[in-house]
Amino acid sequence: MHLKFKNLLEISEKLRGPDGCPWDKKQTLDSLAPKVLEEAQELMEAVQKNDLENIEEELGDVLFTLIMMAQVAREEGKFDMGTAMEKVGEKFISRHTWVFGADKAGTPEEAIALWMKNKHAEAERKRSNKKKV
Repeated sequence: MHLKFKNLLEISEKLRGPDGCPWDKKQTLDSLAPKVLEEAQELMEAVQKNDLENIEEELGDVLFTLIMMAQVAREEGKFDMGTAMEKVGEKFISRHTWVFGADKAGTPEEAIALWMKNKHAEAERKRSNKKKV
């Protein structure tokens, strides 16, 4: 699985490279952002139709659009897919305290309540840290 993901990262780099695609090289975070919504809408429609083949294709399209956005950000020195993945991993661990910590959630409702509590606590920590700076 890891090699397949790495391959997609390499494809995005090549598409935006010197010998890449003129359309892909022209894209920016702003121009790609609406594509995320378009691809997500197509994915949602495929799910609603229970069209597994199309779900798989549209899931890949959403993923590749996100990879292209990360490639643009990397080129601009902002962040890369690795740091984005690292941060989302940390976020999901810190918000799922009933899985990775001591909290208990026996129902979906309890899980959502804890998620929201943890999300609000995280936002408060961020606000406090900004005030200190």
